[in-house]
Amino acid sequence: MTSHDRHARPGPVSHPTLLDVHPLALRDPQLLLEQTLRQWDGGDLWVFGYASLIWNPEVEHIERRMARVLGYHRALRMWSRINRGTPEVPGLVFALMPGGSCQGVVFRVPAPLARRELDRLWQREMPTGVYDPRWLPCRTHQGLVRALGFTLSRTSPNYTGELPEPRLLEILRSAKGRYGTTLEYVHRTQESLLSHGIRDRRVEAVLMLARRHGLLG
Repeated sequence: MTSHDRHARPGPVSHPTLLDVHPLALRDPQLLLEQTLRQWDGGDLWVFGYASLIWNPEVEHIERRMARVLGYHRALRMWSRINRGTPEVPGLVFALMPGGSCQGVVFRVPAPLARRELDRLWQREMPTGVYDPRWLPCRTHQGLVRALGFTLSRTSPNYTGELPEPRLLEILRSAKGRYGTTLEYVHRTQESLLSHGIRDRRVEAVLMLARRHGLLG
């Protein structure tokens, strides 16, 4: 890992907070952590990033690899009522949803640092218990690794379902939270994906919609 990887903080990102999450989606983060730890072999910790974790992992790592996960895809289908929107005008963030496949990045945290960094990661991603943490088989050029990923169930109250284009466009035009707009978040994710050589047609389609309506240059 370079010094830039270790110390750079590219700016705030959208992590779920208590106010961001629908009350019915709240679960005990500690119980979910204990369950996750029981399924971990205690060696190096691999973490799969599919959106903001790619451009701001915030975990100390010694290696990163391009990776693909089968059975899940990146989708702008999670409500954000504080970080990228408000309760009155909810915004959106990406989630790892069942079905298809997803290209992203895996980060390797060495075993001596793994538990400390996992606790930090849990505070970032799981303060509300909104996600379903899973150990995912990730295909890399150097072989298969088992990495922790944060997925979202379609039964979650924070899952948006299929949004009609006019509704999505209005969100892109209007939703803004404490960390900025939904549109900025999508654009930043797209830039990061492209910098890693990843093309995601769903993300591109969202930004094409924004450009067609004059929201992006």
